[in-house]
Amino acid sequence: MKRIAAYGVLFTLLAVANPSALAQEKVYKIGPGDVLEISVWKDETLSRQMIVPPDGMVSFPLAGDIDATDLSVPELREAVTKRLSEYVPDATVTVMLVGANSLTAHVIGKVNRPGQYPITLETDVMKILAMAGGLNPYASPNKIIILRQEEGIDYKIPFRYGEVEKGVNLKQNILLRRGDVVVVP
Repeated sequence: MKRIAAYGVLFTLLAVANPSALAQEKVYKIGPGDVLEISVWKDETLSRQMIVPPDGMVSFPLAGDIDATDLSVPELREAVTKRLSEYVPDATVTVMLVGANSLTAHVIGKVNRPGQYPITLETDVMKILAMAGGLNPYASPNKIIILRQEEGIDYKIPFRYGEVEKGVNLKQNILLRRGDVVVVP
């Protein structure tokens, strides 16, 4: 329970102390399964479309292996450009996210359609519950939890569906992140 409270306090402190922290959270980070296209202008031999493997390491000619996990598209472009600069000075590198396949969350338990769902940076708990067909009649709507793992630490975030449904305590309707699991007992 302490982790849950600490998590909420930390998020609030970040938002107050650094308003851009909320904006940074809305930047898409590359993950395993995403499809990328990397190319160098005026050099067709330096053009590849690739799927980010489970370890996050993408390989590009002359640049070698680069860990793309948790990099934004501009950050990956910068990394490739820097690695290529020894061989191709002033290279104009383009990195495009062709398919955002790694941005998923799961809903398990007493919903009508449990499973894995693609999410966006704007998907909150109520939206994913709607994607899962809503709660079934046997669900405990005020005992829902969101399981989240960040930097090796597991968080258990409570969600009281009944409150949000009535328009009360709406701040608990948090935005989901890659890999979150919504558990409906």
